[in-house]
Amino acid sequence: MSDEPAPKSTLPYPPLHKDKKFVVLSDWDGTITTFDSNDYMTDNLGFGKDLRRQGNLDILSGKVTFRDAFRDMLQSVVDNGHGYEECKRVLRENIVLDHGFKTFHTFCVEHDIPIIIVSSGMEPTIRATIDIISNDVEILSPPEDKEAMQWGIKFRHPTSGFGHDKSQAILPYRKLAEEQGGWPKVLFFGDGVSDMSAAKHADYLFVKTKSQGENDLVAYCRREGIEHTVFTDFEAVVPLVEKIMNENVD
Repeated sequence: MSDEPAPKSTLPYPPLHKDKKFVVLSDWDGTITTFDSNDYMTDNLGFGKDLRRQGNLDILSGKVTFRDAFRDMLQSVVDNGHGYEECKRVLRENIVLDHGFKTFHTFCVEHDIPIIIVSSGMEPTIRATIDIISNDVEILSPPEDKEAMQWGIKFRHPTSGFGHDKSQAILPYRKLAEEQGGWPKVLFFGDGVSDMSAAKHADYLFVKTKSQGENDLVAYCRREGIEHTVFTDFEAVVPLVEKIMNENVD
């Protein structure tokens, strides 16, 4: 458990799944999807890949916060004159799910394992592409802020350098597990710099690697000595989760 005070949240949290043995919390962009939607908007509609990638590396090295770099990314899309509805349409046309996620989702439903998306992106952009799965996947993500110029993001934890401190989605489950004999176990899935706050708090950490080489969470975990399992698609994760379930029988 972390002894640091929790950053104030501007948004409510959903109820905890107190009666479950396992809970999956997962990043969305670049983890459940094959490409990060915010990166895609920035690369193609905003200030471009080179500046965006340098921002990621600066976050990884601690030169800038994720919150500030992410705000600059989205602002570059706005500054180039792209409206919110246009951006949602572009994402629907270009962002697709990991080919194995439907299999993983079915497995979780069959084994009574809730899936909670913990994303630093905006909920409406997630909703724009997740409808093809189902409505039983929970989303813990900031909404859009249409009062900021044309559109922008409303951070869940504006005082945190992460903007959305994903550890705050995990730590209540860790506290609950202390009270309930070790249950539920938290499995976290992520891929990038927005997931660094969550990495060390999960019972089981799965880190997605991508062929384009932007594997920042892997680099962070190796640097910090955080135990993790690397995966490339969700279908390959199913037997690994089955093994975890078999190793954690009452």
